[in-house]
Amino acid sequence: MPLAEVLADLQSKIGQDVHVSDWITVSQETIDMFANATGDKQWIHVDEQRAKAESPYGATIAHGYLTLSLYPMLRGLVDADKPLFPGVKNVINYGIDKLRFTNAVKVNSKIRARCTLVAAEEVKNSIQLTEKYTAEIDGQERPACVADCIMRLYF
Repeated sequence: MPLAEVLADLQSKIGQDVHVSDWITVSQETIDMFANATGDKQWIHVDEQRAKAESPYGATIAHGYLTLSLYPMLRGLVDADKPLFPGVKNVINYGIDKLRFTNAVKVNSKIRARCTLVAAEEVKNSIQLTEKYTAEIDGQERPACVADCIMRLYF
């Protein structure tokens, strides 16, 4: 699909939800692996007994940045066999605007991504997309994370 056609199609979808992922469970194993990878081993994330006794949540919680880091996977950007559009060769994360962590993700909660297209424009032989990534928590009114994620699609 030519770049101009993809861009026109995307621009017609601005303001619409363009992706809602399946729910995934944020397990203690996932939280622990993130803590080990980042060195952020605060007790509220990794000490289940202390978190149960002392945390206002009554359990361990996921790191806010863990919730954010799940965006590419939840959005379906990491499966080379399922490109966003025919002909896309690379999807590059370009940045994030207006990042907020609005609710804690308790261990074993289910989250999913809701992505709303905010902008689409041609930039340096690519299409730059801005999507509002909302990490919803099953059974909670407030989401865990809201961020305007910017990516570039190269054809």
